[in-house]
Amino acid sequence: MVEKQRLIAEFINVFEKELIDKIGEHGVLRSYGEGDFIMDIGNYIKTIPILLKGSIKIIREDDDGNEIFLYFIQAGETCAMSLTCCMQNEPSRIRAVAEEAVELIALPVHFMDEWMMQHTTWKNFVMRTYQNRFEELLNTIDLIAFHNMDKRLIGYLKEKSKIHQSNQISVTHQDIASELNSSREAISRLLKKLEKQGKVKLHRNRIDLID
Repeated sequence: MVEKQRLIAEFINVFEKELIDKIGEHGVLRSYGEGDFIMDIGNYIKTIPILLKGSIKIIREDDDGNEIFLYFIQAGETCAMSLTCCMQNEPSRIRAVAEEAVELIALPVHFMDEWMMQHTTWKNFVMRTYQNRFEELLNTIDLIAFHNMDKRLIGYLKEKSKIHQSNQISVTHQDIASELNSSREAISRLLKKLEKQGKVKLHRNRIDLID
């Protein structure tokens, strides 16, 4: 059971009181540390996560094990891919990793269809989730299809900066390479190029994004 007052504070402008009461009654509060796997590829989804604190990065993997970053989930949001997989009773096709310390509400998936029928605010929440994720995926596709890697890299760093609310981004060159499906050497060269252009400042395991 999740503390009711906290739910009211977080979701009073999102869900009606009756639904907030149900979330508090049936939801389970879970915590994860930075880097923890919250969901992995191939797992069947038993609960729907609603994020209360922190951020989660969503990653896709191909048959050869190459990863590509898709989008972040922030406080007050859920994962569109989780919703899709649970509705179709399919294994997860994405990996969800805690970008930083995370607190979330885990809701049993069998409430998904029931609340879609009973609560307009839940239906709106789900549809808004799909719309937001679709727009972010289109942006990711645009970056891959129409922009070279340096623009993808800057877009990635800006998204990281936004998530952490800081221009100082703690990340290694290998981490970036893995998430952008590139090589560490290529990322290092591009970062040095961006530093010469005055767009970033490089430190050991940290990058400062310059406005």
